[in-house]
Amino acid sequence: MADLTRSQPARRRRGLLIVLSSPSGAGKSTISRMLLDSDPHVTMSVSATTRPMRPGEVEGRDYHFVEPGEFQRMIADGEFAEWAPVFDHHYGSPQAPIKAALKDGRDVLFDIDWQGTQQLHAAMGEDLVRVFILPPSMGELERRLHERGTDSDAVIAGRMQRAAAEISHWAEYDYVLVNEDMDSCLAEVRSILAAERLKRWRQAHLVSFVRDLVAGSPQQI
Repeated sequence: MADLTRSQPARRRRGLLIVLSSPSGAGKSTISRMLLDSDPHVTMSVSATTRPMRPGEVEGRDYHFVEPGEFQRMIADGEFAEWAPVFDHHYGSPQAPIKAALKDGRDVLFDIDWQGTQQLHAAMGEDLVRVFILPPSMGELERRLHERGTDSDAVIAGRMQRAAAEISHWAEYDYVLVNEDMDSCLAEVRSILAAERLKRWRQAHLVSFVRDLVAGSPQQI
């Protein structure tokens, strides 16, 4: 019988894209940071933007800073997997680095809203895993917004109004989690990642492995 341990290919897999969406205050940003800190195989997507660079920001780490004319050219040439205007500026996710990450078996995290998620799903299909994070109650969501101490009562009231509209899109996601506790919610996100990474079609090594496995089997008598 052939020695399969010598011919067995490396266990390569295709990467995946994961979106975490939630209304403001439900914990999306905190869980994203916790996931990035705890999983070296996950990197944050770097968006392109037309807004000016802020003090302390680094080109290519925080954003790709481009001129408005260049951004419009990228839209026209189909270079974005998703893009959207936000107030007076535009933001978008370039396709080339996303596709390179998938091919290399790297996982990319996106912090985008439901509209961006729809665009990304249309562009990337099964490569995208969509997770929506809900607060345990609207009262708790409002309490968390006040606890942050970064917004006025008027701003918080506006966020609460938008929250209901954002939550209405929960059924468009693959997974929906209720964030009652940050650590527990992070554990659920990591469980989703573990299962998605093991999906058959993401296991690029299996075709060669099964071929060699069958070729090395003893002949039937």
